[in-house]
Amino acid sequence: MNEDIEEKTESLFETPSLEAQSRMCEAMLFASAESLTIRDMEERMPQGCNASKALEHLRALYENRGVKLVKTGGSWAFRTAPDLGFLMRQEMVERRKLSRAAIETLAIIAYHQPATRAEIESIRGVSASRGTIDQLLELEWVKFGRRKTTPGRPVTFMVTEKFLDHFGLESVMDLPGLSDLRAAGLLANQLPPNDRLRENDEESDSDQPSFFED
Repeated sequence: MNEDIEEKTESLFETPSLEAQSRMCEAMLFASAESLTIRDMEERMPQGCNASKALEHLRALYENRGVKLVKTGGSWAFRTAPDLGFLMRQEMVERRKLSRAAIETLAIIAYHQPATRAEIESIRGVSASRGTIDQLLELEWVKFGRRKTTPGRPVTFMVTEKFLDHFGLESVMDLPGLSDLRAAGLLANQLPPNDRLRENDEESDSDQPSFFED
């Protein structure tokens, strides 16, 4: 009798199958207006669930579907498959066009983060307008980083997860290569000494997303 009770008690707390966990993650992602982290999902899921494995399983299921499960920074979300983006053009809100100064500043921050205002000015060769940086902060593509441990402790700037999400990047390591920037006419002269500013061969360049468009 006691054994039967114990078996029933254990079954009540049995960890859901991977398929069931994937369905839970799918439901939460579709219902959420914003991308979710693994921690966000595991806090709502039954004890013992592994949202990381469930998401990888779910991503594989959506590999060839009209929407894809993507990871941007530390968050997950469903996005329209890149090859079907043309279907959404009529639904897109017209975006504010960034000035050349803003694009150059954004590129420097992305490839050289955390970057100070002085470093941005040194690389561009001109003073950084407060309005330019304010525009990037307003778009939430740039955020304040830690202060540098140098005289004056200047504030630094970094790109945000919203920036990564907007351009479909998982991390800054997925940014276009140096040849892409040169082709777009950006950072043609002095460049930041950062390993992420790299020369990619033609094959890898063709696979990288290009978002510095006229």
